[in-house]
Amino acid sequence: MNFSIRDARPDDAPAIADFNRTMARETEARELDGATVLAGVQNALENPERGFYLVADDENEAPVGALLVTFEWSDWRNANFWWIQSVYVTTQWRGRGIFRALYVETKRRAQNDRNVCGLRLYVERDNHTAQAAYARLGMHETPYRVYEAELE
Repeated sequence: MNFSIRDARPDDAPAIADFNRTMARETEARELDGATVLAGVQNALENPERGFYLVADDENEAPVGALLVTFEWSDWRNANFWWIQSVYVTTQWRGRGIFRALYVETKRRAQNDRNVCGLRLYVERDNHTAQAAYARLGMHETPYRVYEAELE
């Protein structure tokens, strides 16, 4: 089965939102509000300063995977880290190189942008499958832990 990688379009928003909800359910057992997630995806697609999505299409040009890249400014490096987020590949396409292709395209774009100093992502502590996939691509665990304070 063949697939291709491309920039997301506005009409991809429903599929990406569904991917995000499914990923949250699978990895964190969280149910996300569909309207909120769809609005968030549309917001990112309409505001490229927030980031961009890459989509993997099957041979029928139907989305089978996606990821989001957001930006974090590093004053230490005078450049951006690109954060890879919202990674999802449909179950029937897992193990066929979709994430690898999305990652390789992300890295290629980052290497061609002088304002990017590195790629980062976060992963659930117990998601050993994802951790192994990231390691196979040459990523390594950092000494940092992520803390957050959600606002009401």
